[in-house]
Amino acid sequence: MKASFLRNKNTTRAFVNITAYIILIFACLLVLFPFMIIVSTSFKTLAEAQHLPFTFFPEEFVFDSYNEILHDVKVWRGLLNTLIIVVPVMFVGVFVSSLAAFAFSKLNFKGKEVLFSILLGSMMLPGVITMTPAYVIYDYLGLTDTFFPLMVPGLFGTAACTFFMRNYMSKLPKELIESGKVDGLNNFQIFVKIILPIIKPAIVAQVILWFFAGYNDYFGPMLYLNTQENYTLQLVLTNISSQASANMPKIMATCIVSLIPALIVYAIFQKQLINGISLNGVKK
Repeated sequence: MKASFLRNKNTTRAFVNITAYIILIFACLLVLFPFMIIVSTSFKTLAEAQHLPFTFFPEEFVFDSYNEILHDVKVWRGLLNTLIIVVPVMFVGVFVSSLAAFAFSKLNFKGKEVLFSILLGSMMLPGVITMTPAYVIYDYLGLTDTFFPLMVPGLFGTAACTFFMRNYMSKLPKELIESGKVDGLNNFQIFVKIILPIIKPAIVAQVILWFFAGYNDYFGPMLYLNTQENYTLQLVLTNISSQASANMPKIMATCIVSLIPALIVYAIFQKQLINGISLNGVKK
């Protein structure tokens, strides 16, 4: 009787696992199928891309669209502009957010809960509410068509990053702070010398997420940048796509080119990103 029960239980478990894998594989294919169409079309000739019925695999792989895009100086200038805007801000912004999170999680000061509630409340405000007054201010200061409107706000950190880092630091034992004070360290030194090395996984995860957000940002550059020399990569590639008109291979190749830097960053830091997002790695 017991052996029969265990056999039935194992059979049920195997059936559930197989069903779950089938559903996951189907969902994965459902997500990847449009992307594979984009990749396939980018390697076709213009005539083949316009031919009906649609064929998934190109008869002949051609790289004309990629050669045209990658030999365009505007693409590389756009990538450089994007890195100039994103890279300094993501490091400074994450550091400032982590410093604020340390204060909210480990320090005691008057009005801490009220300030943190205000910080959380700011996350509920849609960005469009502050868009117009922010543009008016930057325009009055003569900073439109420059990188400053895209960089300055991020240098002061973000509420979302601060909230994430506060939750991560709340799992750190208080003895770390006390041991630092015994060694004669002030709060900033405790943060830099003790806390930062421990929260490195969370820092790396936030830096990567910040890079993705800044790299993929289209609305901000479109709003503030007017000169083509200042365009970010997303604006440059959008212009290329719009000028390509019905040239589907070139449009699809443009989409792939825009994904390559983000995919490279994700492939390199995938493990750190997953470890940093998981909040259960550090216990009280």
